[in-house]
Amino acid sequence: MDLYRIGVIGTGNVGRALAFGLGAAGHEVVVGGRDPGRADLASWAEGAGVEVAHVEKAVEGAELAILATAWDGAENALRMAEDGLAGKVLIDATNPLKFTTRLELGVGHVDSGGEQVQRWVPEARVVKLFNTVGFELMDRPDLVDGPGTLFMAGDDDEAKAVARSLAADLGWGVHDCGELRAARLTEPLAMVWIEHAMRSGSRSHAFRLIGTPA
Repeated sequence: MDLYRIGVIGTGNVGRALAFGLGAAGHEVVVGGRDPGRADLASWAEGAGVEVAHVEKAVEGAELAILATAWDGAENALRMAEDGLAGKVLIDATNPLKFTTRLELGVGHVDSGGEQVQRWVPEARVVKLFNTVGFELMDRPDLVDGPGTLFMAGDDDEAKAVARSLAADLGWGVHDCGELRAARLTEPLAMVWIEHAMRSGSRSHAFRLIGTPA
């Protein structure tokens, strides 16, 4: 098992879940936010056994990073972290969600949030992963029928191997959907997860791909 120093960009539910899970798996995790001195964040980080820092510092000293912000804050966070992301694996756990009369994707068909992230930080090695399940299960896929499948997209095979290993550390299987443009498929899949959560009132579900080799 390879252990990494990971910079998690984002202090919300997704960032906290991934930071907690990866820290518990033995990785050194630094969570990056705009206000790392916030009392609630500092208290949570101490309990979770992870560090907190400004976004730039969290990424600067990391071997790889995870983008775990809300979509409307993603570009700004990446601008702050950009100098520290060159050449590094950047796992994009976001979905390009927007609110109109309902929750929907703001990017799709001929583009994706993952591809937009790559354009924002062209020197990073972007992998789309962790976006097809809710934060409640990201660090502990304890489902009645066992762990599910996460769907991954990226242009760099070595970067995808690193991302796959992190998912495995958390207990997930991973299906490689191909190039980063396949995020155009996985982001709508996230909407299927979200719609089911809204209709059922439950967030304890995940996808599983069966009938193909791992």
